[in-house]
Amino acid sequence: MSYLYLTVLFPLIGFILLAAGRNKLPESVAAIIGVGSVGLSALFALIAGMGFVENGSVAQVQHLWTWFNVGGLAPGMSLHLDGLSLLMMGMVTGVGFLIHIFASWYMHGDEDFARFFSYFNLFVASMLLLVLGDNLALLFLGWEGVGLCSYLLIGYYYQKPENGFAAIKAFTVTRIGDVFLLIALFLLYQQFGTLHIGTIVANAPQVLAGDHSLAIWTSLMLFLGAAGKSAQIPLQTWLADAMAGPTPVSALIHAATMVTAGIYLCCRMFSVFEMTPEVMMFISITGAVTLIVAGFAALVQTDIKRILAYSTMSQLGYMFMAVGAEAYQAGLFHMLSHAFFKALLFLSSGAVIMAYHHEQNIFKMGGLFKHNKFLFACFAIGGGALAAIPFLTIGFFSKDAILGAVWAQSHIANLPVYNSLYWVGVAGAFLTSIYTFRLIWVVFFGKENTPYHEIKGATYWAPLGILAVLSTGLAYFLKAPVEAILNSAKIPAFIIPEALEAGVHGAEYTAVGIALAGLVVGVILFAFAYKAVKAFAETSFGAGLVNICRNALGFDALYNIVFVKPYLLIAKILGRDPIDGLWLVLPAIVKGGHSFTSSRQTGSLREYASSMSLGVVVLLMILIVIQVVGK
Repeated sequence: MSYLYLTVLFPLIGFILLAAGRNKLPESVAAIIGVGSVGLSALFALIAGMGFVENGSVAQVQHLWTWFNVGGLAPGMSLHLDGLSLLMMGMVTGVGFLIHIFASWYMHGDEDFARFFSYFNLFVASMLLLVLGDNLALLFLGWEGVGLCSYLLIGYYYQKPENGFAAIKAFTVTRIGDVFLLIALFLLYQQFGTLHIGTIVANAPQVLAGDHSLAIWTSLMLFLGAAGKSAQIPLQTWLADAMAGPTPVSALIHAATMVTAGIYLCCRMFSVFEMTPEVMMFISITGAVTLIVAGFAALVQTDIKRILAYSTMSQLGYMFMAVGAEAYQAGLFHMLSHAFFKALLFLSSGAVIMAYHHEQNIFKMGGLFKHNKFLFACFAIGGGALAAIPFLTIGFFSKDAILGAVWAQSHIANLPVYNSLYWVGVAGAFLTSIYTFRLIWVVFFGKENTPYHEIKGATYWAPLGILAVLSTGLAYFLKAPVEAILNSAKIPAFIIPEALEAGVHGAEYTAVGIALAGLVVGVILFAFAYKAVKAFAETSFGAGLVNICRNALGFDALYNIVFVKPYLLIAKILGRDPIDGLWLVLPAIVKGGHSFTSSRQTGSLREYASSMSLGVVVLLMILIVIQVVGK
């Protein structure tokens, strides 16, 4: 336990050294600092975890110092270790370390190598602060830290304006979610008088029972904050554009850090959400809508990284469905399994991109199977886990548990809406199988359109090999330990009544069958009938459908009309400072009067006499009118 602070300190020191050295450091030194700092963090996370288990899995707090003390609010720089934070810490440092190793190979030769790893180290340190903080103020500090790092890394290639725009978009959209989270923190402090997570979780049933409407607003603000970080509708538009950064960045954001923060927050604050069943249902509905929209979007993308980005959005939808159905442990286990296979897929895609000279369009690749069977094996395992191939992959054991729990919740709570959500989840699994097969088939067995470039190096294949093993069905043996440590953290387990067990198994088998059917459909469409698919896509109806799906149902266009254009119009108007312009009216009147009276000074006696006569006539008329009105 005494080593816990070192898990955060080492990446932070790595950031400081790399940021200070920047281009002065040789690439080899920068790689040792960047990768080594996260490696040491992972090592001390392992030591802290072993000590936690040896001490009976009892939650512990390491208080470092008091952050500030204002009006009785005195959050500490305190690290909290329980089963949930241990799971998150292990995932962040373990998967993050493998991604760092791969990044040292992928970024080799980059002129800003040290700058890249300084951001990478700060990203890991911020995420660790987020998951280990024992109060919501410290959690929010880490929350904003990962937001900052995502901006810096997505816009890493800032020389291209479109990359800068993608970084700004990610920063702006996630800041909207952060405002909601900040409101939730204010509401929680108002009701509990503290931001200490343990106190809030323990006392939520008593404190929030008094005012249900306030409890609803608090839960809703918490969820909207989580939705921003975890890219759920309506705050999902940033995630696909985040692919502008280097591929290891995509792996770190999608697998080990930022997007998992929302799931962590919802599970950590479970007792607050459970006081508002309406919000719980809303969370599941939001996850279901997100996963189906993302599934259709992934089906037609041509950029290899955008396909995987939309698949991440879809898998996060499953996790939020689990949270809304009170199956927290199922959602967290899927989060862990997703970290393994999504890191594998993103890093493998990075290797594919390198092999094809930084080409990202899958239809400009092709024929990779005959050149690199190791990459094919990695993609097949990762894709199989994504599509939840039964028994062979970890995805089967995590995703189907969520669908089974959602189906069971419809009967336990007697809410038919969860049964509908189950079928939406099954439809999402069907789409996942189709677009996963499409991706693998086109890249590895399609026509070779770009010459293959040989790739090699232990820092390339070792992380992929480890992640490939963790993505297979062998990782099923992690399920029991994960459940044990989550139970020690008092994260509620989803209990299926004995009378529903047969039905749950039937629901899971149905989901597996439909996912396999999707795989068969993918084989038919892209291996045997691709010409027909292409012909349909070239029809007016097909082209329109493809365009709608490619743009993820047009949320960006909608937001552009509703928010961006009005904002730019207002900014244009205010840019001319209309308030300041109003004050110019008075001097304009004075100036105009001066010009008029000056123009009357002609020096002509005839004009002066005429003006005086006209004035006398006007005065007489005024006097006559006054007299008439007075009578």
